Amino acid sequence: MFFFSGYPLLDLSILAAFGLSIWAQFKVQGNYRKWSKVAASSGITGAQAARHLLDRNGLYDVPVEPVRGTLSDHYDPIHRVVRLSENVYYGNSIASISVASHEVGHAIQHKEQYSMLVLRHRIFPILNFTSGLAPLLLIGGFLFRWAELIGLGIVFFATVVAFQLITLPVEFNASSRAKDLMVAEGFIRNTEEHGVNKVLGAAALTYVAAALMAALELLRYVFIFIGMRNDD
Repeated sequence: MFFFSGYPLLDLSILAAFGLSIWAQFKVQGNYRKWSKVAASSGITGAQAARHLLDRNGLYDVPVEPVRGTLSDHYDPIHRVVRLSENVYYGNSIASISVASHEVGHAIQHKEQYSMLVLRHRIFPILNFTSGLAPLLLIGGFLFRWAELIGLGIVFFATVVAFQLITLPVEFNASSRAKDLMVAEGFIRNTEEHGVNKVLGAAALTYVAAALMAALELLRYVFIFIGMRNDD
């Protein structure tokens, strides 16, 4: 959904952020493919790395399960399960170990009640409600020139932006934990850290791009709303 705000610099910034998001997706896929072909010197698989790190952090009751798909890896905080795509689960590449360690980073955050993760979990039920209604409210407000409806849509969309912004420290922290753990446990050598940084750095860029685009879109809606109120 794209409505020009009447502020060329803002509209151009949003288009640039959208371009960054597309480029970040290509970077993620490209780096993942590249470093999936490079075996880690330790020879362990993503599943073994995840299991080892979970046990080292007292998370013996958190299972590691394979899941279909590519880059479908995630930590499920509801069922407390680390799920790894089959390539990561069975693979012994630098990419596999990096992704697996990152997901374990989320499990450790959960155990330690990392503040930003707790906040993200609390806002998620609200997001499920507001994210679906926000586009409908905004579209309806623009079509019928109803400023109050746009205002409500902006409030709802703000929760989406808040969620995106909260996600940034959660993801960066998980990657930082992953790197430290991988080095401490001898999963990678110093010469292999470059590959780890490429894999996890590209993934982090996608979250930055998404947050930036969402924040700029929110700003655009606010400007349009103010313009409509002034016209009235």
